[in-house]
Amino acid sequence: MPDLKNWFTSFAGVAIVAGLLLLLNAFVIINPGQAGVLSIAGKAQDQPLLEGVHWKIPFISKVDVYDVTVQKFEVPAESATRDLQDLTASFAINFRLDPLEVVKVRRTQGTLENIVAKIIAPQTQESFKVAAARRTAEEAITKREELKQDFDLALSQRLAKYSIIVLDTSVVNLSFSQEFSRAVEDKQIAEQRAQRAVYVAQEAEQEAQAEINRAQGKAEAQRLLAETLKSAGGQLVLQKEAIEAWREGGAQVPDVLVFGGDSNNLPFLLNLSSPAK
Repeated sequence: MPDLKNWFTSFAGVAIVAGLLLLLNAFVIINPGQAGVLSIAGKAQDQPLLEGVHWKIPFISKVDVYDVTVQKFEVPAESATRDLQDLTASFAINFRLDPLEVVKVRRTQGTLENIVAKIIAPQTQESFKVAAARRTAEEAITKREELKQDFDLALSQRLAKYSIIVLDTSVVNLSFSQEFSRAVEDKQIAEQRAQRAVYVAQEAEQEAQAEINRAQGKAEAQRLLAETLKSAGGQLVLQKEAIEAWREGGAQVPDVLVFGGDSNNLPFLLNLSSPAK
């Protein structure tokens, strides 16, 4: 009897362990930001598993879990512009998988690494060729935002066929051949020198015009003064000008102001407070 009891205890323990293993393999938990593909006996089922608890057949079924949050990869690309200049770029691409299409992704691409290497990288290259070929090398610099917009549109359309959603792209680096870079630099230097020459010429022209304006203003002032002197009371104006000029010269206020006998003469000024030399 003791042996039978021990055997029964051992059997119960094995049954409990087997039951626990069976229970643990009978469901799977899909966390937020994930999507799963259920395969039974090696065949992927049509419906994706979204976040939550899902039951599955123990031991003969398997669940492949995909991260459907935003992914970021930097992908290099090379192309030629419309004027046949070599153009090299590097793009940072933010994308995510469509959780409702992960079954298709599982059947056609497999892992996320395969998606990047076999889909995103070559499609980035092709999309960059499409965008770069529409512009010259100079336009690729001056219209960089338009180049990026064309690239984004081409890439989004191409990756949508693979259930890949492009959220954003950014140009990490955009470079040309050394020969073209030197040509651009020489052109910029020449343009800066030309702009400087134009500025100097404009400055000289403005200064010359200012001199003309000053001369014209002075001539007009002299003409008006001459007309004033010819008119009635002109001599009084002339005397006032002489007194002000005398004062501006630093002289003291005169104690005696003597006019000549002729009213047409300028005033004769005498400062009695100054000691005789």
